[in-house]
Amino acid sequence: MRLSKQLFVTLREEPADAEVRSHALMARAGFIQKIAAGIYVYGPMMWRVLRRVERIVRDEHDKVGCQEMLMPAAQPRELWDESGRWDRYVNDGILFHFRDRKGSEVCLGPTHEEVITNYVKRMVQSHKQLPAILYQIQTKFRDEIRPRFGLMRGREFIMKDAYSFDCTAEAMVDSYQTMRTVYRNIFSRCGLRFTPVEADSGAIGGSGSEEFMVDADTGEDAIAVCRTTGYAANVEKAISQILAPPVPEAELAMHKEPTPAAKSCDDLQKLFPDLPLERMLKTVLYKAVIGDSEQVVAVICRGDRELNEVKLINHLGAVAIEMADEDTVKRVTGAEVGFAGPIGLSDDVRLLADKSVEGVQGFLCGANETDTHYLDVWFGRDLPKPETVDFGTVQEGDLTADGKGKIEITRGIEVGHIFQLGTKYSEAMGASYNDEDQKRQPIWMGCYGIGVSRVAASAVEQNHDEGGMIWPLPIAPYAVHLVQMKVGNEEQDALAQEIQNTLESEGIDVLWDDRKKIAPGAKFKDADLIGIPLRIVVGRDAGERQIEWSVRGVDSPRENLSAEDAMARVRAAVEESGR
Repeated sequence: MRLSKQLFVTLREEPADAEVRSHALMARAGFIQKIAAGIYVYGPMMWRVLRRVERIVRDEHDKVGCQEMLMPAAQPRELWDESGRWDRYVNDGILFHFRDRKGSEVCLGPTHEEVITNYVKRMVQSHKQLPAILYQIQTKFRDEIRPRFGLMRGREFIMKDAYSFDCTAEAMVDSYQTMRTVYRNIFSRCGLRFTPVEADSGAIGGSGSEEFMVDADTGEDAIAVCRTTGYAANVEKAISQILAPPVPEAELAMHKEPTPAAKSCDDLQKLFPDLPLERMLKTVLYKAVIGDSEQVVAVICRGDRELNEVKLINHLGAVAIEMADEDTVKRVTGAEVGFAGPIGLSDDVRLLADKSVEGVQGFLCGANETDTHYLDVWFGRDLPKPETVDFGTVQEGDLTADGKGKIEITRGIEVGHIFQLGTKYSEAMGASYNDEDQKRQPIWMGCYGIGVSRVAASAVEQNHDEGGMIWPLPIAPYAVHLVQMKVGNEEQDALAQEIQNTLESEGIDVLWDDRKKIAPGAKFKDADLIGIPLRIVVGRDAGERQIEWSVRGVDSPRENLSAEDAMARVRAAVEESGR
């Protein structure tokens, strides 16, 4: 492809709203163009990258017998009411939904569990039709409250989603394991460094799930890992072992302490410098929407720990939770905000505790009285120990749950997520089959998603420098960037044309920078910005069939080679990459 024939414009300045390198570099190179918050046009080169990713995705799915299909983006509310997910997605504020001209409610699909379950329900009757894995690659829509990071968190994005259908729980797990291997193969072939981690199933639901995280310092997701044991989990799911502080030698009587304006643990540490944070218990109040009702929930947590709201939502089975407002706090505690405690709460408050409080005695807690806390409080003596569950967020340096290693917190970009759905959707929507005894049984399902456009952005986050992007060869827009120094020079024209014709006849795509009146320095800057991995420069030695060879982003000197040797290197690199 001649660059002079492309609509190709680069920008000197980065977009003002670019917070990560992938967004800034892809926008500068003309790969993407923003038209509204979280909505982008994919330029010709970006589209080539996305098609490359899709090709790898299709190939790995087709190898294991998955069947590609396409489902509608517009979905009727009735399907979502069957699964019971409409209200949760509406309350989360991420569902694009509207009424059509007949007054029926419709949404633009953020995911397709309902549609695929309805489809299979109508197609499958017998156990002989199972197992089956169906997948699609399609645009999805989520009305993100804060679209950011370019293609990382948009309101419209390209996604591959697959769904497995099996007769038994064991068969579902087999399909899940097959897809785990498929995902590892896909991300490896895309040239990404990634970490599979245990994950929370979120609004999708199901019994177990795993995320595939591209390792990147700019990632939105925090990951808890242990290099010693190999443990890895999203912090929303991660667990750890928390050591209890020593129990005080003397069991003093519980008493009130004046704590004027001390509404935080930092404030309390100034008043009680000898009392460790581990023996300061904070009580956090939430309003939880559970079913059709709202309930106030109080959660006790150690002062040196933080609560994980995802774990709390899952335990409560809540549609949503939020911190209690000032009026609610005053009503259930009788005090100003900052002095809530487990003793003397209103009877309609459900009291829970994070497992970090286990073994803590002689502690400080709010007294439900403004400017007052209780000190030397003991579970079992001064109050019953409440229901205790792991609601905590793991922290750097925590012991792993088995005590054999320590937790390290890193960051990553989620590019894939797989779920064991079980029979959640099939039972809700009546998707069943006749077993060998002709009895109706619910179908066991799995769900598997890949953010195709996220994969592309993640590759740039992992592979860039000051000059621009460095695309992994398997998904680069072109394999070779052919840079001609002086267009119109007979010898250079002939050699560049020969290189392009030879490589493209072998199925190797070439971007030939044949632009006239563009200085060599500008061509090299554009080449660095675009980031095509293999580069051949045709210059003054073209008459001797000599070119300059380099690999983008590799710390190796530029080499002068014959055109034949350069093309041989291209062939070898392309073959090794599986492009």
